[in-house]
Amino acid sequence: MTAVAPRPTRPARRSGTPRRNTWHTVTPLLVATTAAALAFAVHRVFIGTSLGQLVDTAAMRGGDVEHPRVTEVLTRTLNATQLASLAVVCVLAAAFGALRRRLDLSIAAALLVIGANVTVQLLKAGLSRPELDDFPAPNSFPSGHTAAAVSAAFVLVLVFPRALRGTVGLVGAGYVAIVAVATVWAEWHRPSDAVAAMLIVLAWGALAVFGVRLRRAGSPRPLQLPNRLVMGVLAVTGAATAAVSLCWLVAVALSERVLPDLVSGRFAFLAGTAGIIATVAGTFIIWVRLNAAEPPAGPPVQGGTK
Repeated sequence: MTAVAPRPTRPARRSGTPRRNTWHTVTPLLVATTAAALAFAVHRVFIGTSLGQLVDTAAMRGGDVEHPRVTEVLTRTLNATQLASLAVVCVLAAAFGALRRRLDLSIAAALLVIGANVTVQLLKAGLSRPELDDFPAPNSFPSGHTAAAVSAAFVLVLVFPRALRGTVGLVGAGYVAIVAVATVWAEWHRPSDAVAAMLIVLAWGALAVFGVRLRRAGSPRPLQLPNRLVMGVLAVTGAATAAVSLCWLVAVALSERVLPDLVSGRFAFLAGTAGIIATVAGTFIIWVRLNAAEPPAGPPVQGGTK
């Protein structure tokens, strides 16, 4: 009688191909480089050209908010965005990361906050602003208040559990949008200052995520349903406000150079506000995506079991 040979066992499925794992690990570096390049482009366009300065200043000076309730909310929001508040958030984030036994997240949070805010302050002190728009004012590029708000929101997204990062990111995006718009309304900053601050924080955050991924090499995990819903909300908001901002900024540019008084100052302020909201949505989409796809703990499985 002939014996039946046993069926060969299938090897355990690999956690991912080396190429996919490598791409997942280096993606944050590409994000950091792109964000830094975009921040430089914003400076060149809105600080280094006369038309850019005219449009930027028109958006800032058009923000006359006379409603007392709106004024109160914006003032309180700006006053709450101080370095002391940022320090408290960082301490809480570090403690939360320690409770989750994720020292890498605590270190990444510290790198993000310190690197981003020191960079913003050094740029603000070191950069000059040529007077090309007949509006003498010291350099305010980039916005320190916006950078502090984005840093705090990014840190919370970083240290929270993966399933909650999208929800935390959506709340943080709303807070950052209020702070950034408030700095323009108060004539502390122009829209380009807020946009550049977000990009600088994103660049430092991506570098922090790169360090985390070096330690936790592996294939990315799919986004969970709450995070996918948040990404959809941010994507729709970002696309709509980006389209509005682009069209309105073109109208403001035409008003400044070709057809004077084509649009009002309030229109220019709304155009700048739309651009800020579009940038908030875009940066938080990238940030949530970078963090919600974090690979599981431990090294990937390299082969099958014996």
